[in-house]
Amino acid sequence: MRINEVEALVGITKKNIRFYEEKGLLSPRRSTENGYRDYGEAEVETLRRIKLLRKLGVPIEEIRRMQEGTQTVGDGMRRHLVTLEREKRNLQEASRLCELLRDREVPLSELDAGSVLAEMEQLEQAGAAFRNTQRQDVRIRYVAPIVVSVVLVALMAATAGVMLWAFYVEPENAPPLGVVAVMEAVPLLVIAGVLLALFQRMKEISKGEIDDAKQY
Repeated sequence: MRINEVEALVGITKKNIRFYEEKGLLSPRRSTENGYRDYGEAEVETLRRIKLLRKLGVPIEEIRRMQEGTQTVGDGMRRHLVTLEREKRNLQEASRLCELLRDREVPLSELDAGSVLAEMEQLEQAGAAFRNTQRQDVRIRYVAPIVVSVVLVALMAATAGVMLWAFYVEPENAPPLGVVAVMEAVPLLVIAGVLLALFQRMKEISKGEIDDAKQY
């Protein structure tokens, strides 16, 4: 089967299927004829299991351990139940604080945030968590494309600068102005392409790749 067929059959987007492949949870065969991924019933069943566990909020690493056989489904569920109980307590505390604030019919400019923050800090010291720690993974994902983009842009800018410098230093040995213009345009177009790709990647990360995967 091709990925489009698997997407329709299992109800997982192509983006998420590739995400699970990237994470090593899925390893489809490659066709010897054209190199395309070839999904079989085993991969479909693996994706169904992943979808089930992700819908329950089981982390990728826990699923990996189950796949590797280092822990059973029961082991994974017991660990996950501990996490869910902790999250339940956190939500209960957050709900209680929200109810407390709900009764304060005052403008935000008059809200005594210090007292509420002090109570939250005490709860955090006792083990509660009010921050969305899942977003930390998304912030980490921003680093690689930004670093690669900065390096490529710097390299292309340096290339364009060197060519201009050579043209002005030895104009008599330089190629015709039209050729120079074309040569200068190439790194500038590469820079524009890199920035556009970075922008699209940022949009994809912010709305989607990891958050989509968390839904399955």
